[in-house]
Amino acid sequence: MCWFMTHSFKSCRAEMGDACFSTQLIDGDGVFNVSGLENFMKDARLGECGLSYAVVSIMGPQSSGKSTLLNHLFGTNFREMDAFRGRHHFFGTIRSQTTKGIWLAKAQNIEPCTLVMDLEGTDGRERGEVMMRLFSPRKTTLLFVIRDKSRTPLENLEPILREDIQKIWDAVPKPHAHKETPLSEFFDVQVVALSSYEEKEELFKQQVSDLRDRFQYSIAPGGLAGDRRGVVPASGFSFSSQQFWKVIKENKDLDLPAHKVMVATVRCEEIGNEKVGSFTSDEEWQQLEEAVQHDFVPGFGKKISSLLDRCLSEYDMEAIYFDEGVRSSKRQQLESKLLQLVNPAYQSLLGHLRTRTLEAFNESFDKALEKEGFAAAARNCTQTFLEKFDKGSEDAAIQQVNWDTSKVKDKLRRDIEAHVASVRAAKLSELCAKYEAQLTKALAEPVESLLDSASEDTWPAIRKLLQRETKTAVSGLQSAVSAFELDEATEKELLVKLEKHGRSVVESKAKEEAGRVLIRMKDRFSMLFSRDADSMPRVWTGKEDIKAITKTARSASMKLLSTMAAIRLEEDGDNIENTLSVALVDTSKPGTTDRSIQLTDPLASSSWERVGEEKTLITPVQCKNLWRQFKAETEYTVTQALAAQEANKRNNNWLPPPWALAAMAILGFNEFMTLLRNPLYLFAIFVIYLVGKAIWVQSEIGREFQHGFLPAILSLSTKFVPTVMNILKRLADEGQAPAAAPERQREMELQPKPTRNGSSYTNATSAGSSSVTTSEIGPEYSSPVAQ
Repeated sequence: MCWFMTHSFKSCRAEMGDACFSTQLIDGDGVFNVSGLENFMKDARLGECGLSYAVVSIMGPQSSGKSTLLNHLFGTNFREMDAFRGRHHFFGTIRSQTTKGIWLAKAQNIEPCTLVMDLEGTDGRERGEVMMRLFSPRKTTLLFVIRDKSRTPLENLEPILREDIQKIWDAVPKPHAHKETPLSEFFDVQVVALSSYEEKEELFKQQVSDLRDRFQYSIAPGGLAGDRRGVVPASGFSFSSQQFWKVIKENKDLDLPAHKVMVATVRCEEIGNEKVGSFTSDEEWQQLEEAVQHDFVPGFGKKISSLLDRCLSEYDMEAIYFDEGVRSSKRQQLESKLLQLVNPAYQSLLGHLRTRTLEAFNESFDKALEKEGFAAAARNCTQTFLEKFDKGSEDAAIQQVNWDTSKVKDKLRRDIEAHVASVRAAKLSELCAKYEAQLTKALAEPVESLLDSASEDTWPAIRKLLQRETKTAVSGLQSAVSAFELDEATEKELLVKLEKHGRSVVESKAKEEAGRVLIRMKDRFSMLFSRDADSMPRVWTGKEDIKAITKTARSASMKLLSTMAAIRLEEDGDNIENTLSVALVDTSKPGTTDRSIQLTDPLASSSWERVGEEKTLITPVQCKNLWRQFKAETEYTVTQALAAQEANKRNNNWLPPPWALAAMAILGFNEFMTLLRNPLYLFAIFVIYLVGKAIWVQSEIGREFQHGFLPAILSLSTKFVPTVMNILKRLADEGQAPAAAPERQREMELQPKPTRNGSSYTNATSAGSSSVTTSEIGPEYSSPVAQ
C-alpha cells in the first residue's frame, strides 16, 4: 500500500534530467515495447551488470502517490499527478493523469544498478492475483509503505497489515503443489510508515532519505534483495520481462518450466550462437582451416585449443549469471558445435600427417635396406615412424576433446605393411629371377651339348648336372632370403619354385632339341658316315665296307632318337632304346609283309612303356615316322658313296681282262719268240720302256686318267712333246758334263727340274729320269729307280 502525493517534485527531475532513461515498458493497451527496452538496456549499459542489479516495482491503488514516491526515493522522472486537477485533466478532451501501463527507469546514485518500475495502480485485489501467482522458489521482498502516518504507532498497524496480506495470500489461487505453502516461503514482508509530505515535509524527506539508504547494496546478504537464487542475469532482462508479460497476458498457470531456466535456456543459446559465429569468422581459425587443407600444420592442437578456450571463456563470462545447469548444458552444446567445426580440419590434418609419415617411411626404408637386412629394416623403420606419428598426433591433440586417432594409426600401419609387403615381394622376385637366371645359364648350354652328344650317359650326366647346379642355386637363394626372416612355408615355397625352374629349364631345352631331332640325326649320320675315326673325310677307294659304316651311323642316329624320345630326370628305367633298335635297326627284310609282324609292331603306340605322358617328348608313332623320313633323306648319301667306290675301282684297274691276256699270249707267241732270238729287239724294247716310264712319271698319266678318259687324252696331248724335249735336253746336258766331277754331278742330280706345269722333281725321287755314272771303261747309263 502506498501513500498518495499531490505535489510533483520538479526539482528532482530538473537535477537528474534524462540520466534515469525513463522508458514506457508496457503501454496502456498491454503492448510490450521491445525496441524501447533494448534501447534502455544499451543506454543504461545493463548488459555489463551481470547479476549485480536489482529491480524495484511499486504497487498500490491509483492516485496514491506511487510515482511521486519513486521520484523522491530513486531520483526518477516518472510523470506525477497534479493534485489540484484530480485524476482527469481536460484540454478539449478527457485525459487521465494516472500512470498507464508500466514505466521503467534507472535509479540514480544507488549501488548496485537498480531498475525502478512504476506500475499502473490497481483498483482491487483481482488486478494483483496474476502477479501473486508468478512466484518462484526464491524470496521476493514486499516492502509496504504506509503514507500519511498518524499518531497510531507502527507496531499496532503492522499486525493488521500482515493479517490482511495473509488473507490475500490465502485467497490467491496457487498451483496444486503449493496450496499449503506459507507466504513466508516466497515473500519477505516488511512495513515502513512515512509522514505526510504536506504537513511534515522535512520529516518526510528525512524518512525518504533513510528509506533510500535501505536500497543501497540491496543485493548483499540480508539486504532487501539478498536472496539471489532466482536472479536472471542483466543481459537476459529483456527476454525475461517479455516472458513475464506473456505469462501475465495469457494468464498461464505456474506449471510451466521455471522462468529462470527458460530465460537461461534462450539467452545461453543466443550467446552460444554468437560465439559460434565469432569463432567461424575468426581470422586465425580461417587461416588454420585453409592451411590444413594443403599440408600438415605444426602446433595445430595448441592453436585450436587456444581459440576454443578463448571462445568458451567469453561464453562463460557472458553466461556466468544464468542458471548453472542450463549454462553448463549450453556450454557443452557450444563446445560440441565448435568441435564439429574443428573436426574436419583435424581429420584433414591427421590425413596429411599420415601421408607425410608414410612418405618419410618409404624414403627411410629404402635407405635402410642398403645398410641392414630387410626384416630388421622393416621392423625398425615401422616402429620409428609409428612413434613419429604418435608425436604428431600429440602435437595435433586438442585439449577440449580426446579424439581417438587409433583408426588413422591403424590405416598408417596397414599402409606401411602394404608397402613393406610390396617391396618384399619385389625384392624376393628380383632375387628369385637372379638365381633363376643363374640356374638357366648354368644349365641351358651344358644340357644342349649333352643332348647333342646323345649317348647312354646323357641323361645321367644331365641329372648330375641338374642336381649340382640346383643345389648351388638353392643354397645361394636360401642364404639371400635369410635376411627377410620368412616363415618356413614361404621359404620352402621359394626354394621349391627354384628347383622346379631348374627342371623346367632342362625340360624346355629337351623339348626344343626334340623338335630338331631329325636335323641332329642327319648331322650325326653324316659325321659318322662321311668321316673316319680320326674325323678325316672318307675317300671311297673300294676297300671300305659301306654297309657296315651305314649300319653304324644309323645305329648312332637311332641312339640319339631314343635319347630324345623322353625326359629322364628320375632314375626310372625304360626300354625305349631296345624298342627302337628292334623296330628300326634290327629289322628283317624290307619286303616282309607278314601280318603277324605288323600286328606286333612295338612302335604302333602313342606312349612308351613305363614312361608318363608328361615325360614323353616323341611318341613311338612319331619315332617311326621320323625314322622313315631320316632313311629317305640319308639314302642318297649312301648311294653316292657306293657310286664313288665303283668309279674308283674302275679308274684304278689298268690291266686288260683275262681273256684279252690269253688272246695276246696265243696270238703274240711267234712275235715273242722272235724277240728272244734277236737281242737287238730286246734292247730296243728296254730303251722304249725307260723312255715311256719317264714320260709316264713326269706327265702324271695315272692322275690324269682319274678325271676321265677324254680329259686325260686332251691333257696328255698338250704335255707330251714338252716332256719328251725336256728329257732329251737333260740327257744331252748330262752327256757333256766332265766325268771327273762326281760331286757336281750329285748336286745337279739333287737340283729340282722344272716342268711345264710348274712341278719339280729330284733325281732321287723321279720315276722317269736316268742317271749317268762313270767307271773305268767309260760312262754308262743306269736305269732309273722308281720311288
